Amino acid sequence: MMQFYKKREFGAFISDSFQFFKLYGRNYFKNYILINGLLLILTLAVVVFGFREIFGQLVGSNVSGESYYFERYFSENAGMLIVAGILVFLLFVLLAIVNYLYPVFYMKRISEGAQKVKTDEILDDFKRNAGRIFKMCIGMLFILLPITMIVLGFSYLLLLIIIGFFLILLVYPTAFNVSAFLMYDYFNTKRGFIESLSYSIRSQFSYANGNEKSPYWKYWGASIIMFIIMYMVTSVFTFVPMIFMYGSILTSAPDGNFEENPFTGAMGILFFVLYGVSILASLILSNLMYINAGLMYYDSRTDLHQKVELEEIDTIGSNE
Repeated sequence: MMQFYKKREFGAFISDSFQFFKLYGRNYFKNYILINGLLLILTLAVVVFGFREIFGQLVGSNVSGESYYFERYFSENAGMLIVAGILVFLLFVLLAIVNYLYPVFYMKRISEGAQKVKTDEILDDFKRNAGRIFKMCIGMLFILLPITMIVLGFSYLLLLIIIGFFLILLVYPTAFNVSAFLMYDYFNTKRGFIESLSYSIRSQFSYANGNEKSPYWKYWGASIIMFIIMYMVTSVFTFVPMIFMYGSILTSAPDGNFEENPFTGAMGILFFVLYGVSILASLILSNLMYINAGLMYYDSRTDLHQKVELEEIDTIGSNE
């Protein structure tokens, strides 16, 4: 059994994240697929068929000599595209909610002593916390997102000078950690959104007791390492379709149909299928980052470290 509420150093976050999947990976991903499988399939379908159509119209040449072919396509299909856009937005919001909160609810149950977690238990967590989930979405949309966009925008402006690059390297992992800590704290405590947001920001820079050195760099470093691992794996799926597409363009004889819409035919379908697989791989591998963030959150809860250790000692004594 893995101990969650304890102090960890930088290397322990990486090793314990993989150890978590070694111990609980089979049960974790079984529930993940059962809960999230349909949403993942729908996402893949949207990428393959929906984006293929849009990109085909975007890059397609105007063989009739009309100046506003792309604009005309949208004006003639405005109603359908608006409805489809709303449905796709709702699909991605639902996918994001499940993908972000599943690790939170799963780790919460495991940290409370469960050896295996049933799918129904996770679904019950989603249902029981439906009100808090809605409040969290509103808070993140109207409070956290604007603040993050302002900070990121300022960092991008500073790209005109070298310091902007280093700021972005600091801001992205920190923003991810803050949002992850927010979700873990919001659903592991009875705090309100603002209280959890305040804790998630403060805990990046100091422990609650204030007597230990700042954990910022070990949190930042662990997130960067996990991001690099995820990026390297998913890049394989991203580069493959690009190689296929450019290879087809360079080796095929000029064809009027291909120039009109390069995403038609088997090659176009293969291109977006591979991109869809890349998105699915990113979503699945993102669990590694969320579990890593969960371990960092439990590291920050020094108020519970001693309590958990004492409970474990009492349990050992009762079993003798």
